[in-house]
Amino acid sequence: MNAYDPNARHTTPLRLLEVLEPSGGGSGRHMLDLCRGMSQRGHHVEAVYSPLRAEETFVRELKSLGLPAVHSVDMKRSPGLSDIAAHRKLRSIIGKDRFDIIHGHSSKAGALTRLRLPGLHVPRVYTPHAFRTMDPSLGKGGSLIYGTIENLLARHFTDRLICVSEDEYRHALSLGMPAKTLSVVVNGAAPPPADMARTVRSTFGIPDDAFLFGFIGRLCAQKAPLRLVEAFRLLASKNPHAQLLMVGSGELEEDVARAIADSGLADRMHLTKTFTGPQAVGAFDLLVMPSLYEAMSYVMLEGAAAGKPILCTAFGGASTVIEDGRNGRIIANDGDMAKLAAAMLECAEPERHTILASEAERTASRFSLGAMLDLTESVYLRLAGHAPLATASEAHLPGKHSFAPAPRTIA
Repeated sequence: MNAYDPNARHTTPLRLLEVLEPSGGGSGRHMLDLCRGMSQRGHHVEAVYSPLRAEETFVRELKSLGLPAVHSVDMKRSPGLSDIAAHRKLRSIIGKDRFDIIHGHSSKAGALTRLRLPGLHVPRVYTPHAFRTMDPSLGKGGSLIYGTIENLLARHFTDRLICVSEDEYRHALSLGMPAKTLSVVVNGAAPPPADMARTVRSTFGIPDDAFLFGFIGRLCAQKAPLRLVEAFRLLASKNPHAQLLMVGSGELEEDVARAIADSGLADRMHLTKTFTGPQAVGAFDLLVMPSLYEAMSYVMLEGAAAGKPILCTAFGGASTVIEDGRNGRIIANDGDMAKLAAAMLECAEPERHTILASEAERTASRFSLGAMLDLTESVYLRLAGHAPLATASEAHLPGKHSFAPAPRTIA
């Protein structure tokens, strides 16, 4: 459904506030898609972002959506005294009875939008985009602290917590979060622009016949970009025609650039933030994702929507999109760069790559942006007290709390 039809659902459009602290990666893509999609369906949508870690492309696209208001609030990633001022400014934006739903994305915005006095309130929705406790490097102490905080917020301050994969849903249950507050809405992605592949390759002087490994994401510890630089260094001599394009920015940007320079392969490894992920992914022969952890990666969905085979470490949501050995590969998440390099070489073998690419193209339409918007809107409508009719994606499913697209989606 691309246009809002008030007769099909309800008579009064909702007033929505979408709030995000980090603007890069999948959480930024998700918020842009939600703001655009809900606005196109006739809802009043306002957005809040933090300029402190904002990517220029995100801010430009957000402001181009034509929303009634886009607010800037200084939110820092780490907890601190600055949260007091950020919370106060958010409260002034929220005001009294201005919105029907307030939706916080990722941990900082999720906490600041949910913390409030008891009593009557506007329903709060929270999408973690990967709980911090899903990080295998966090340790028992860190997992206990973050898990306790998330559990407390989920039990006492959250009207609906949206998990973006079955893996994240099971993780939430393992933390003790009540199932009655949880929904699963699998992310969806629109097909990428079809005419950008040649532009991207020519920008970096990458020949049409070169095998291009690609990376998209925030340059941060979670996404482990340095793993990929090292793996490419290990395989470079065995595949002299291969190149690597890394798209993104973040706190490890200088470290990644230095590692590329030190490798002696700067003519074959390229780092850029000029293009967005959807613009760049069509140029790749193989999308490589060496992340430490994920919930349901937007980059993975964008790669799948582009019909590209994907090689990733074993993280949340991977098996939802990738059938190991058919449209991609899933390898152990053990930090072994030699194993990653070997898997990359295997996927680049001509006969093997032809098989993977063919299956990836066949399954490209499995996850749609429209289904994600349908299901998120359904959550909003229920919390706001409306009783929407079942959408096409909901109507045929047997479970009382199960909504469409495969895999099973809970709302």
